[in-house]
This record gives sequence, C-alpha cells and structure tokens, in this order.
Amino acid sequence: MRYSQSEKMEVIRLVEGSALPVLRTLREIDVPRSSFYRWYAAYARGGYDALAPRQGQKRRFWNRIPDGERERVAELAIEKPELSPRELAWHITDNEGWFVSESSVYRILKAYDLVASPNYIVISAADEFHHKTRRVHELWQTDFTYMKVIGWGWYYLSTILDDYSRYIIAWILSTGMMASDVTETLDRAIEVTGVTDVRVRHRPRLLSDNGSAYISKDLRDYLSEHEMSHTRGRPYHPMTQGKIERYHRTMKNVVTLQNYHAPWELEQEIERFVRWYNQERYHESLENMTPADVYRGRHREIATAREVLKLQTLERRRRENLGLRVKKEALIRPAELRESVY
Repeated sequence: MRYSQSEKMEVIRLVEGSALPVLRTLREIDVPRSSFYRWYAAYARGGYDALAPRQGQKRRFWNRIPDGERERVAELAIEKPELSPRELAWHITDNEGWFVSESSVYRILKAYDLVASPNYIVISAADEFHHKTRRVHELWQTDFTYMKVIGWGWYYLSTILDDYSRYIIAWILSTGMMASDVTETLDRAIEVTGVTDVRVRHRPRLLSDNGSAYISKDLRDYLSEHEMSHTRGRPYHPMTQGKIERYHRTMKNVVTLQNYHAPWELEQEIERFVRWYNQERYHESLENMTPADVYRGRHREIATAREVLKLQTLERRRRENLGLRVKKEALIRPAELRESVY
C-alpha cells in the first residue's frame, strides 16, 4: 500500500503520541516497521517535505532515436508521400547515412498523423512460390494487359519480366495481341540482354498463359529457332504467372490514374513507371532491394553495407543516449554503392 505525504506524517505523530511501545503501535495500525523507520529518518533529516513521494528516475533508452532524425523521417514522408513506411525506412537507410527500422518509421509517422490508408486491397495467391528460380535469366514471365487511349481505342501492353529479380526487361505497346507482338517483345529482350550471343547451358525459359498468341505455331517456331523452351500455366489459374500479373496491376494502379489522348503519351508514362519500378521501388520480397539491384548482382554488397550502417547507427545512439563520446567513422551508403557499380 502506498502512503501519501500527509498519511506518513499522521503515522509519525500517532506513534510519537502513543503510550504503547513503537512496535506494538505499528502492529495495531498495520504499518510495516521498516517503512516507518525509513519515513522517520527522512523526517528527521528534512522535515515534512522529505516525506513527499520520490520521483522515479526517468528511464533512459540506449537506442532512442534522436529528435532530429525523427523530424527528418516526418519531413521525408511529406516530401515523398508515395512511399510506404517500409519503403521510406529503406530509402533513409540507403540515402541518409543512418539506419531506422520499418516499425520505428511507422510509429513516428503514426505520432505525426502521417500514416495513410492504402488506396487498394492487396490480395495474395499464396505466401510464397513453391518452385523458386535461383538466378537471373532462368525464367522470363510474359503477359498482355490493356489500357485505353481516348479517341484511339484500346492498346495492349506486352511485357517480359525476369522471374528471379522481377526486373522488367522489355515491353511494347501495340494495337493487338498477336504472336508477332510477342516475338517483337522477345526480340527486344534478347537484344537488351544478349542471351543468344554467349554460349550457356540453359537459355531463358518463357512462362505464359494459354492465350492464342502464346499457343501459336509462329511463336513455337520462334522459340525453337532461339533454343528457348516454353512453359504455359494451368488454364484458369493466373497465379502461375503471379509476378507479371501483380506487376501489371501495380503499374495500372499508377498509370491509369490519368487520361491519354495519344499513344505516345501512354508510352512515355509507361516508360517513366518502368524506370521507377526497376531502379527505385523497394520490393519487399527482394529483401527491400530494387529489381535493378538483384538483376545487376549488387544486392549482396548492398545488404552488407546496410548491416554495417545499422550497427554503426545503433552504436552511435547507444553512446549518445548514455552520454559516451561518439567515435566518428566513415559511413558507406548503399546509394553510393549503387553508383559505383554502374
């Protein structure tokens, strides 16, 4: 039981004025002997004021995020509203020279009332793919999607995505969904990657659905000529091409927010989105790397640089919050590592 300042004073007066022995009096009023003598000693030293409850010492957290960094998180959230708390955390780690966890960013934005609700619902087919690729250019996924150009009608986007890195290798915008459109997209992908210019044991395998363009003899002859195999998904089961389907949905959530009055306007917007998706968008299933990081093989170096930066940041916070002298060290930012790899 906690006693207030006045209650402690009342107990002392009661004991001092009692005709009974101190211990007997304390038993009668049910006050512990040790508590009474502690109060009495304090009263003898400092009088009535010394009986006031002691203020608990404020707990110090060694890993507390400095106020300046918290404010910087809020500033970046306002500057880049398109980034989720997860993406913002890795943007800060890669570009600002200090580490902050995804959960910390979420709590900071929540405190600043900057957490926005998602504008669409994400529906996942499964927790993970059962047959994962292990290298770049092992499997290419391809599919068509459609978008409307005002006054011109429907246009169809053919895309080739590298399954391992989720990197968009090639795409074309056409007025139909013919086998020739598929082969034109493949021509661009082959030209960009140069996979037919070197001797390899396995050429990329193409994964598609069962659309008429993908089951045609023209495409079969084309793939045979380029020594590429073809795998088609199970009918009425689009989850087989889940990565390319998910990419097209993500792309259309952004690109179709505005109207287009000429095909070249739509092409320009798709080109901007592809560049952003490949080079800047942090992909959660790629351990918060960009597709370009994995495609170009620099993701391991970036992961190492992030871990070093995290340890240095935590050590700096520990020293600052515990009042120790901070040792300055050279920091390697993952963004700088990206530039050096090119």
